[in-house]
Amino acid sequence: MEFDPEAAEGLRQILRWRRDVRHFRPDPVPEQLLERLRQAMDFAPSVGNARPWRVVRVCDPGLRRAVRDEFERCNARAAAVYDDETATEYRRLKLAGLDAAPVQLAVFTVTDPAEGRGLGRQTMSETLRQSTAMAIHTLWLAARAENLGLGMVSVLDPARMERLFDAPDGWEFSAYLCVGWPEFTDDTPLLHRVGWQENQPTEWQER
Repeated sequence: MEFDPEAAEGLRQILRWRRDVRHFRPDPVPEQLLERLRQAMDFAPSVGNARPWRVVRVCDPGLRRAVRDEFERCNARAAAVYDDETATEYRRLKLAGLDAAPVQLAVFTVTDPAEGRGLGRQTMSETLRQSTAMAIHTLWLAARAENLGLGMVSVLDPARMERLFDAPDGWEFSAYLCVGWPEFTDDTPLLHRVGWQENQPTEWQER
């Protein structure tokens, strides 16, 4: 199949407007839409076709509160690393949409899956984690194409999250995702807009 320039421009716009969303409306997301997002992850590339990602939809209010508490603990520790001025700036940042996001997903990577029979990861075992990352990015783009927002909560301790979710042996915590309808859309990263860090252009080197 060949794609026309209109399809290429559509993808470019999705990439441009894919932002890390932290401001959500609490409106529910229809189940059929979530099913399309789940199916989109099936198209993600993975080393040896191992498909090492495992996704847990977090619905229990108590478990959500525990994740929120873990975020608050880690966020306080992160702020303490900075000098006073930077810590004040850091605390003003909104780094998670845990309060309002109607859909929350915990993503894990199986570190030694039988699937794939080891193909492609004998010398680069990190390709399993990279495969999970690509599945998350595929989900991210698919969500944006459905006018949904997605935000990744990275201020969490992986080992504590694994214990919190009673993860099976060989499951490594990879990401906690918030999904829902954004309060607003923006083509500029929030951290750029608030002055924390501007985008730096990607440079390709030649050797």
